[in-house]
Amino acid sequence: MSTTPPALPTSMPTSMRGVVMHAPGEVTVEDREVPRIVEPTDAILKIEVACICGSDLWPYRGISPLAAARPMGHEYIGTVVEVGEEVTSVKPGDFVVGSFCVSDNTCEICEDGFQSRCIHGGFMGDTQAQYTRVPLADGTLVVVPGGKPKDPDVVADLLAASDVLGTGWFGAVAAKAGPGKTVAVVGDGAVGLLAILAAKELGAERVIAMSRNPQRQALAKEFGATDIVEERGEEGVSRVKDLTNGLGAHSVVEAVGTQQSMEQAIGACRPGRHVGFVGVSHGVSLPGGLLFGTEVHLHGGPAPVRRFLPDLIDRVLAGKINPGRVFDQRIPLDEAPEGYKAMDERRAIKVLLEP
Repeated sequence: MSTTPPALPTSMPTSMRGVVMHAPGEVTVEDREVPRIVEPTDAILKIEVACICGSDLWPYRGISPLAAARPMGHEYIGTVVEVGEEVTSVKPGDFVVGSFCVSDNTCEICEDGFQSRCIHGGFMGDTQAQYTRVPLADGTLVVVPGGKPKDPDVVADLLAASDVLGTGWFGAVAAKAGPGKTVAVVGDGAVGLLAILAAKELGAERVIAMSRNPQRQALAKEFGATDIVEERGEEGVSRVKDLTNGLGAHSVVEAVGTQQSMEQAIGACRPGRHVGFVGVSHGVSLPGGLLFGTEVHLHGGPAPVRRFLPDLIDRVLAGKINPGRVFDQRIPLDEAPEGYKAMDERRAIKVLLEP
């Protein structure tokens, strides 16, 4: 039996602007239908700000397949405008931060702290728009205490928590960053830079940033890096070992996702210690001999951001961290194609979109 979709609240428009990727290098901003409640566990958000992720560049560059045109975006904060009848933890008017992974936050995997692998979950995929539908709203969204901050920089800080801050934090946690340890970070994109911030917040004594870009090196130092290594590959590994009495770092965060970056991360880690890998993997194949011979722990994958969100929001609101510094361009949503181009050409670390 067919049913009629529920009507939109009278205060909501029927159409909105949203980003669509049609082919590698081809991004447009188009009129799209405003999403509606589909499941009783859904919420509809009016997006306050969104952004372009480094992982969005994989299909943009033609490295990841793009079978058909699709909406873009998975990082978001905004105001709840409608909820399904089974939603209890958020209500219309709440200002919320959402994880890029959808989760019920109640299954056994979620309870173990891996909401990114929720047995009922999935991923957001259309947040570079004026509105978005969030499935499993109770387990995916976190209400910001006190509502929407007046300071746009704090709003940007909260947006970072939706993915890149949470992902960098997970990388540092997976690498067992902590007091008295030396942490090396492979990658100077937003995730790598925020892994540096996370390592410092977690008490690392020394943080080695692996970067060749002067602008990103400066931000790395602002976030807590004590050393900069510009070399890559085997030369980069040798340089890290030179800085650590030939032993390697206690903790290494891999935040790129290539063969070279993974081998560099493993090589820079001292035996018995930990590599946290959070770069989206493309074409990575690890030889058994490398794994057997290095004797390092590997842990990573999509970050369970929901696990960390309440703590990260509190740190932002208390002024302890300023992860929004990674947004070095802020542009209107309708200029998103230029934002993609700027990030592809490494003229921008991360672009914030204002609907």
